[in-house]
Amino acid sequence: MVTDRKKDSDKTPVNQGLEKVSPEPNKISSSTPYDFDGKNLTAYGGLLPVGTLLEKLGFRQLVEETLKVKRQTRVMPGYQFILAMVLACYVGFSRLHHLRFLQREPMLTGILGVLRLPPQCTFWRFLASLHGSVAGQLLEVQRCLRQRVWEAANVRLSAVVLDTDTTVHTLFGKQMGARKSYNPKNKGKKSFQPILTFLAETKEYIAGELRNGDRPTGKQIAAHLQMVFAAVPTMVKTLLARADSGFYCWDAVQAYESVKCGFIIVARKTARLVAEVKAAEWQRSPQTDADGQCEFWYQPDGWGKAYRFLALRYEKQPKVGAADAVEQYQLFETSKYLYRVFVTNMEGPVPTLVGFYNQRAAAENLIKEANNDAGLAAHPSGRWMMNCIWFQIAMLAYNLNCWLQLFNREEGGEVGSMRHTTLATARLRFLFLAAKIWRHAGRVGISYSDHYEDKGLFQRLMDRVRAIAPGGDGFLPVLKTILA
Repeated sequence: MVTDRKKDSDKTPVNQGLEKVSPEPNKISSSTPYDFDGKNLTAYGGLLPVGTLLEKLGFRQLVEETLKVKRQTRVMPGYQFILAMVLACYVGFSRLHHLRFLQREPMLTGILGVLRLPPQCTFWRFLASLHGSVAGQLLEVQRCLRQRVWEAANVRLSAVVLDTDTTVHTLFGKQMGARKSYNPKNKGKKSFQPILTFLAETKEYIAGELRNGDRPTGKQIAAHLQMVFAAVPTMVKTLLARADSGFYCWDAVQAYESVKCGFIIVARKTARLVAEVKAAEWQRSPQTDADGQCEFWYQPDGWGKAYRFLALRYEKQPKVGAADAVEQYQLFETSKYLYRVFVTNMEGPVPTLVGFYNQRAAAENLIKEANNDAGLAAHPSGRWMMNCIWFQIAMLAYNLNCWLQLFNREEGGEVGSMRHTTLATARLRFLFLAAKIWRHAGRVGISYSDHYEDKGLFQRLMDRVRAIAPGGDGFLPVLKTILA
């Protein structure tokens, strides 16, 4: 007789092995002994992906072919000087005299292939020996690197948005090019006012230049925009642009129109424009934060033709904030209303275009990141040319963070779902990694902690950057999914 009861059909479980005894915690107290006998220990283990990326992209050959350095260096080649300063900015040491803290850093010296870094005065003399054209040559290096990164990371964006803005670097010394101009936080002090343009989709710095403290002229703005258009990757076919009132001029509009770029620019207040705004036919604006909206065609003085203008109207409340705050918010102020006015060559309803422009605020955060984290505002000298070259070195360090994020993105992710990790956060997560560099049987390796939280992301990033390889006329993609 067969029984089908549960207690008869259950199998006797196999005896399991004893669990591993958990180790005791490391008890560290005031009497804990210490020494300085550790060899080849580094706090910047996260430089390995950066060095691998630059090596696979041919950074050395690109610098040696592009930069025209006539000075014959003795301590190390000019390429290593440039790379050392870029990596120092990426690590967070944005002053030349900070390089002494990295003089024998094993990770940095290992990537450079030297025993120790030269002193600060050697870097200073090297920067001082470079011609002013090197700043433009460094921009060309970044353009080529961006093209290679997009090919290898399988980025195929056919349309991009260009966000152009200026920033103010207050100066307290006697730097060449310093001027007393627009400086809301430190009124009356001399400053630089550089121009920068970023790609809204990938947060990359695409082009820019250090400028003196004077307000840029129309020709200077147009020259900057032409430099931006030349730096856009070849796979991009459609350009859109956003800019504030500092770029409201006929020269800028002509530059945008020359490449068929859709633009929206904040208009500056003039008597004729205020009259047009008051005479326009106003409607309610439930889809914006304004009380009313309108649009009209208007041709400013000196412009070749009329363009579409959009306007938002806000009723003035009693005790409006300070005039400086109003000016910063790009508002026209009249007796009854505050106005925001835009000029554009794009089609679409007013709320949609205004919402599109409002997204330009992200560019201000990118400039703040470049100033505070990449060392953009840490001008090393009173000499103009040295500061211009340092400007591009700092922005190259900023772009390294953006390019690594393109390689570390999730497969199948879209542009809208990509979140930008600031350089400061990337340092804490991926750069400041304690590691030991070992050497055995002629091989050199790096050992990281087994408690590292982002071990999987780090391994995935290393696998991808190590897989970068040239193919055909460019580089073979290492990610399967196209970012478009």
